[in-house]
This record gives sequence, structure tokens and C-alpha cells, in this order.
Amino acid sequence: MTRVRIGMTLIMATLAGAAWSAEPRTEHTYQLAPDETRPATTLDDASWLVGSWSGSAFGGTFEAVWNAPSAGTMIGLFKLYGEDGVAFYEILLLSVEEGTLSLKVKHFNPDFSAWEDKPDYVNFSLVKKEKDALHFGGLSFYKRGDDAIDGYIVMRSGENLQEHHLTYQRQ
Repeated sequence: MTRVRIGMTLIMATLAGAAWSAEPRTEHTYQLAPDETRPATTLDDASWLVGSWSGSAFGGTFEAVWNAPSAGTMIGLFKLYGEDGVAFYEILLLSVEEGTLSLKVKHFNPDFSAWEDKPDYVNFSLVKKEKDALHFGGLSFYKRGDDAIDGYIVMRSGENLQEHHLTYQRQ
């Protein structure tokens, strides 16, 4: 688990989401077709994310926290670590833009230096909503009862796309 490989892969996953498609992108993720509109949503549709979580992903362990909606946004924090220490941190901002959800992510190295330039961030736009699932372009969250979430993110390595699974357990 190298920080550079994970960092570049996460950024490439976002860039790969620029060409939207109506059908599933991978087994668990979706994208929006150019002729489709994003689904109408509110922060209430994401309220099941609220809480303190831990789990495994990318060969390491993670901790994640989502605060309850306030002032029109939800804020989240994510930390991935392993035997060698922290791999990276994320600050996540979930907000309603143009009547639907957008997830903005800023990444940081273990020393808290940012991956993205100061004004930049990675933006995941909601493309599909289900009763117990939220699908952003290349990133999906599935509610598995009150205390578990399965997350999936698509990452590009060269010409290959790979879906990665994140398992969340409520703390």
C-alpha cells in the first residue's frame, strides 16, 4: 500500500468518471449518461451515513466519521492506515447543488500536505439514488442494515478499471 499509488489511483478514478454512461460502470458502481438528469435528492437521503465507522480497504484499516446535516452540508473525515502508519487523510463535503447531491473530497498526505492544489478538490456527482444506496459517478455506498455499509470505488490503472470494496462497521 503505497501512498503515491493509492493517491494517483484515486485521482484517476475521478478523472475516469468524466465520460458518463447510463448502464452500470462496474458490478456495483454507476455513471450518468449525457442525456440523463441527476436525481433530485436532499441531505436526508444520505442521513444513514451519519456516525462513526471503521473498516478495511486498500490493504489497510480506515476510520471514517460523518456528521449530521447542518447549515446545508454534511462533513466527513476519513483516515487510511496500516502497519507503516497513516497512508492518507480525506476531508469530505456532502452538499446539495442544483437539487442533487455532490460529494467533494480533498486528500492529504500523512504530514497533512494536500494532494490537490489549494483551490482544487475531487468532485463526485450523484448519478443514481436507491432506497438503501447512493451512487456517485464511480463511487457507491450501500446501506447493509443500521450498522454496516459497503462502499465501492472504481480506479483506473492504465487502461484497466478496477472496483475496490470498502467495508464499514458502525462504532
